[in-house]
Amino acid sequence: MSLIPLRSGAGTGVLPVADSGRRDAARNRELLLQAARELIETCGVDALTMATLAQRAGVGKGTVFRRFGSRAGLMMTLLSDAEAGFQGRFMFGPPPLGPGAPPLERLVACGLERIAWVLEYGELARAADVSAYNRFDVPAAVLWHRHLEMLLREAGVTADPWLMATSLSATLEPERLLHAVRVHGIAPERLTASWRELVSRLLGRA
Repeated sequence: MSLIPLRSGAGTGVLPVADSGRRDAARNRELLLQAARELIETCGVDALTMATLAQRAGVGKGTVFRRFGSRAGLMMTLLSDAEAGFQGRFMFGPPPLGPGAPPLERLVACGLERIAWVLEYGELARAADVSAYNRFDVPAAVLWHRHLEMLLREAGVTADPWLMATSLSATLEPERLLHAVRVHGIAPERLTASWRELVSRLLGRA
């Protein structure tokens, strides 16, 4: 939440109408998000709908739609802080995840970090993916794909690195990983070992 600076009239203790309205909107938005988090914690992601959120927050369903646009928009908003943190780590954080390590080490680290991220936030990500018709075109997905492609190119992959990045990202999709863990009982350690083996063999042949 960003703070809205006070304009003229602040000294009187009276907020300008526009500023007051923006603060009210930000506060109401945060209250809705808090209600959504409580519903997820109590009932799970699948139980979170625009109608149940409206009921929980004591507002009209139209208010929820105006704030978030759709269920996918709500899920993406709930994910935004976690996704921003992940992006910051692989773009600007210390190596091997961040800049400064060889491409293979960075690619391995990216996969390990993403697996850990999915195990923590995967239910929200899965719900957002299911709800969004253009889930591969949202900014976070595009940035992640470009990062994988960049690391492949730096490692010397010349056989269609764009499509290769698509294939790699598919192995880390939340629904796929959660299914492996919850249905087939795959331990997280097996997921990370498999990713390390996959990219090591891929780049070893590049």
